[in-house]
Amino acid sequence: MDRQFARQQFLGPDSETIFAAAAIGVVGVGGGGSHVVQQLAHIGFERLLIADPDHVEDTNLNRLVGATWQDVVDATPKVRVADRVIRSVNPKANVTQIHDNWQAAMDALRICNILVGCVDTYRERDELERFARRFLIPYIDLGMDVHKLSSGYAIGGQVVLSMPGQLCLSCMGIINEERLAEEARKYGDVGARPQVIWPNGVLASTAVGLIVQLLAPWHVNAIPSVYLEYDGNTHSVQSSNRLIPLTGSNCVHYPADEVGDPLFSQRASPS
Repeated sequence: MDRQFARQQFLGPDSETIFAAAAIGVVGVGGGGSHVVQQLAHIGFERLLIADPDHVEDTNLNRLVGATWQDVVDATPKVRVADRVIRSVNPKANVTQIHDNWQAAMDALRICNILVGCVDTYRERDELERFARRFLIPYIDLGMDVHKLSSGYAIGGQVVLSMPGQLCLSCMGIINEERLAEEARKYGDVGARPQVIWPNGVLASTAVGLIVQLLAPWHVNAIPSVYLEYDGNTHSVQSSNRLIPLTGSNCVHYPADEVGDPLFSQRASPS
């Protein structure tokens, strides 16, 4: 094992090889996604596909890992900042930058072993999950928001694992028609896309832990569906109570006999 990863030996003797070979797609490399790709680079992931159409702005500097004031001046694409962070940790990394909406690079994303969504809207989450289900790719969703209370504000968030054949975001009540309609009218209570760096870090670390556990489990417990809720006011992460009544249930939104592309293989190599 490479000395760089010597302290990760508990993940298994083959973990270094597994991580280097796995292709991880990260859609959205802003507040949450920038944390995710940085941590993946530190762990030893080398095949990363990152998608984001935005450039660095001054309002990003409170949460965008690796961004500098010069990036604001230069209007640097966020994917370029993420690429710089990844390669500064792991020069061997093979990074595919998609400076566009992820829908413009579906052929590239479909070869991923795992997809991570760090997007702002429920509509985008719904579309990403549909894409992942079509190609039998595990999808990990991160989200946070800030809500106004009678006194002060509440920071909340979630990390969700949507596995092919298991419960989906709609089953868990994260996506529904009411939310899709509501977000068309407003988003959050403290302005558009309320974000601060420490909740993003907590959520991203939790997501990276799920990625590692899916590929190189360090204990025997399997991961079917995961819905973890973050309470930023009590600084706690716990499994959502919404999963309790769903135990043993099958997904009704993506029936097992209707998911997947019979002509697609996750083992296919990118061209």
